[in-house]
Amino acid sequence: MWGNTLRIRATVAAVTGALALTALAVPAAQADEAPKAKAAALTAQAPLDGDTSEGDTRITKVVINGGKSLALGTTARKTITAEVTATDPEGMYETHSFLWNGPGADAANNALGIFLPNSPTGTCTEVNATTTTCKYTIVVDPAAMYNNTAGTWKLWVYAVGADGDHVAKNVAGTTKILRASTLTANAAPEPVTKNKPITVTGKLARANWDTLTYAGYGAQPVQLQFRPAGSSTYSNVKTVNTNASGNLSTTVTAVKDGYWRWNFTGTSTASPIAAAGDYLDVR
Repeated sequence: MWGNTLRIRATVAAVTGALALTALAVPAAQADEAPKAKAAALTAQAPLDGDTSEGDTRITKVVINGGKSLALGTTARKTITAEVTATDPEGMYETHSFLWNGPGADAANNALGIFLPNSPTGTCTEVNATTTTCKYTIVVDPAAMYNNTAGTWKLWVYAVGADGDHVAKNVAGTTKILRASTLTANAAPEPVTKNKPITVTGKLARANWDTLTYAGYGAQPVQLQFRPAGSSTYSNVKTVNTNASGNLSTTVTAVKDGYWRWNFTGTSTASPIAAAGDYLDVR
């Protein structure tokens, strides 16, 4: 069903079944069927190869991971929540959803990776007689990721009204799943005499999902920041690029006691991160 474009590992391959998507061949519901029966039949025929809409069912709101991106490392699984609000004048029957990654807006033919929710229909709460919000819990596993799937992930949603009206959106919402970054900082020598030079070093690395290890992230701009003792605010001092191995090094003048750190603002595929501040005693 997914063709040769689907590159996923482990249990992610279980995309069929959990969403009843193998039932695409089930005949369409007949016009004289009761609304509930028609809705159930439509759920079994959830389309994947394009957006569809019939009647006045609408998807009105989608919130994924609270609107925040997810930094994923190399070992620990993480959980993403997706909340989908849908409405129909006759009330809602059922909603289905899953996360997918790939070009365009065609999950059937372009998906490079898929993560299913723990429950295909989610946990739903009636907002009122016409509107329902369903919450999905989706576990993201680094072992099921490849580096080329870092970045934007899309939420496929299929909503069916109690009267059999329905709407499908391949991209009902989006979120970012990024390769987690690590960053260190060290200021030396310490203690140091006032107005003498110090060297601040560090290393920027990011998760490599192809090998499930961390590797240095080269040619990236990273901000050197300083926070004076007694202050809670860091200020930018200069920007330094990492070398090919992800290493950082620069020399500055020590003027007062305080904390030195590196700050990486992230990229389209790697998460932002700030190193822990390294305290320097200036005498």
